[in-house]
Amino acid sequence: MATVKSLFERRRTRVRYALRQNAKGKVRLSVFRSGKHIYAQLIDDAQGKTLVSASTLDKDLKGKVKKPGTIEAAKSVGELIAKRAAAAKVENIVFDRGGYLFHGRVKALADAAREAGLKF
Repeated sequence: MATVKSLFERRRTRVRYALRQNAKGKVRLSVFRSGKHIYAQLIDDAQGKTLVSASTLDKDLKGKVKKPGTIEAAKSVGELIAKRAAAAKVENIVFDRGGYLFHGRVKALADAAREAGLKF
């Protein structure tokens, strides 16, 4: 019987494979969600480098976010990553949700990044 972790890994592998097929050289917005925080990074897979990152642990969001594990905090991270992406001259990306389902905090981060100017 498959464990929760093995199912998550299978889902993550499936998502990343589909992204590689459809990315066509675009930068990837990768999301990691823990119990307390949410993290996002823009990764250029061609160079193997992280261009920009944002999380609920950033100094810019410390006083602004009361509880870091909420949907409101994820929206703040989405807006921050979009602002930093614009400063790095990145506009078109592909969204890598990892093995997480597209709802809750992951969806809130993606929607906030779209509203702030990222296209995916």
